[in-house]
Amino acid sequence: MEKTFNLSRREDGIAVLTMDVPGETMNTLKAEFGPEISEILAEIKHDASVKGLVVISGKADSFVAGADISMLDACTSVAAAKELSQQGHVVFNELENLSIPVVAAINGACLGGGLELALACHLRVCTDDKKTIMGVPEVQLGLLPGGGGTQRLPRKVGITTALDMMLTGKQIRPKQALKMALVDDVVPEPILLETAISMAKKGKSAAKVAKKSALNKVLESTSATRDIIFDQAAKQVLKKTQGNYPAPAKIIDCVKQGMNKGMIKGLEVEASHFAELVMSSESEALRSIFFATTEMKKETGADGAEPRKVNKALVIGGGLMGGGIASVTTTKAKIPARVKDINEKGLSNALAYAYKLLAKGVKRRHMTPAVRDNLMALMTTTTEYKGVKDADIVVEAVFEDLALKHQMVKDVERECHENTIFASNTSSLPIGQIAEAASRPENVIGLHYFSPVEKMPLVEVIAHKTTSPETIATTVAFARKQGKTPIVVQDGAGFYVNRILALYMNEAAQVLLSGEKVESLDKALVKFGFPVGPITLLDEVGIDVGAKIAPILTQELGERFKAPDAFDKLLADDRKGRKNGKGFYQYGNKKSKAKLVDESVYQVLGVNNQSTGSGSDIAMRCVVQMLNEAVRCLDEGIIASARDGDIGAIFGIGFPPFLGGPFKYMDSMGIANLVSKLRQYQQQHGDRFEPCERLVNMAESGSTFY
Repeated sequence: MEKTFNLSRREDGIAVLTMDVPGETMNTLKAEFGPEISEILAEIKHDASVKGLVVISGKADSFVAGADISMLDACTSVAAAKELSQQGHVVFNELENLSIPVVAAINGACLGGGLELALACHLRVCTDDKKTIMGVPEVQLGLLPGGGGTQRLPRKVGITTALDMMLTGKQIRPKQALKMALVDDVVPEPILLETAISMAKKGKSAAKVAKKSALNKVLESTSATRDIIFDQAAKQVLKKTQGNYPAPAKIIDCVKQGMNKGMIKGLEVEASHFAELVMSSESEALRSIFFATTEMKKETGADGAEPRKVNKALVIGGGLMGGGIASVTTTKAKIPARVKDINEKGLSNALAYAYKLLAKGVKRRHMTPAVRDNLMALMTTTTEYKGVKDADIVVEAVFEDLALKHQMVKDVERECHENTIFASNTSSLPIGQIAEAASRPENVIGLHYFSPVEKMPLVEVIAHKTTSPETIATTVAFARKQGKTPIVVQDGAGFYVNRILALYMNEAAQVLLSGEKVESLDKALVKFGFPVGPITLLDEVGIDVGAKIAPILTQELGERFKAPDAFDKLLADDRKGRKNGKGFYQYGNKKSKAKLVDESVYQVLGVNNQSTGSGSDIAMRCVVQMLNEAVRCLDEGIIASARDGDIGAIFGIGFPPFLGGPFKYMDSMGIANLVSKLRQYQQQHGDRFEPCERLVNMAESGSTFY
């Protein structure tokens, strides 16, 4: 068997331990490495000729990208998970307790267990390469750093900084790492090894000490003042997580116990908390999302088809969506984009939008002004179809008007080459209807982005009946290069995401009209785990936009999509939401931090709102509508699998990640329970709650989606 760790001794007394997991592109830590490392460390201990040790990676792009997550899924009990953490503690303690200086030489990703390994070394040096990042992202998987990270990180960089890193999972770049004393030096990649060797010769005293602000010095000095930090952190965490995620509170507790009662106690608490989190339903759901997205990266979206190379893109429409799409094409995908609009104003908007996003990167020192200018040079503009002949993909982001989109298809077929893909960013018009105007319908596809484009991770790739597999594969690869998570869905009104969202939003409106207060309705769904409540969302998206989509969905899919008539009253009162400063909430009053409801909205709707329902019941009423519709989409083949449905809902509308997505959530609540809940609501509120046939059959047979 090939070894992962290889030790080479140099004549100057420095030994180099190289980690290179055979057959993998990245180094990840696995439980079975424990004995292998311990053996090497014992050998070093008994060899008096070794005066220092450098730990380095044999991979070009990563130090250690973290622990192998699949080994956590193999844990069947809390005891087994605890043992994993404790094994890590034993090995890292052996490393830390070596009497000779140990230096970690870091190039590329150094995350999670990788950073914990580096922290167990006495000194750290990293490269200034843009691939080099450090961090403890475990919280994003519902876990905590279980290899001593909750103990060594605060002792190295200070409690406040360490909590910030562990509770957000943020990634630290080389310059930042040096400033916070996470590393002791930053050097160009070619001299990494020799720098680490000379540091090992200098000895442990070369370690940098974290500079703390005057306030943090005081706060971190005694157990009473430290408790102020922990209490504040706990309050902020609760506000953010609504108590739905157990990991952050456990991270705070590990640091608190370790700093107040010492390292040995801290490690014991860390192993116990880590084990409980590994076995929690929240972490299991978050890990399933991680595995699903990793698996999706390997798929082309169309079996057997290979994507064509996209060398140039054309974006039609310089509005908010067009500007965002052009921006992710040039900055993320590094593909030249030409923006076409009927007037110069639209074009200058698109350029300004892209520039503003890049300027943020310069301000945060993530890029130089020269890099910004080079990326801006990839975006060009035109008011006529000039310089578009060689575009391989055209993304159209114009108004939702079928005649206008037909015109665009004809223009593109006339002006571009015969393989050019025509991708429409429509949110509600069926792609098949748009393709009716095409002489090459196999090149027509839907590419539905969510707003704001640069922030929302999901994109729906919509194939109509005659879209070619090659067109699908090329579009999926293009979206991935833009940094998106694409899901392939079949053609149909509202596709997948907007379709399940529409019924949820409609139900929220029904709850509002039945006398519930705006703020208690929004609060109930935020508590359930959505990033914002449905009424806030409606104000953000635009009440007029919602009103446009509902009739299209009703016409194509039936009466259950009919929006309450009361919406017409809102539009008659010129309430469009945030965009015109008039909606359900008050806008314009900058002084008040809290968002206040515009109480006059109740009068417009003709309702007298006295909050009556319980929060959990309000949330459930809206959510079951989304679940029922998601199953219909799966049944009709709109989505290919429960997995795609879960990823689409989490990344497209912020369905609570700790529930794992609609299908995972239905499995855990029990299909029979869901059906009886729907029937109960059907009796109370009408037939729009009738459970779909597939759910009824599944409840009878006791089957699940996964």
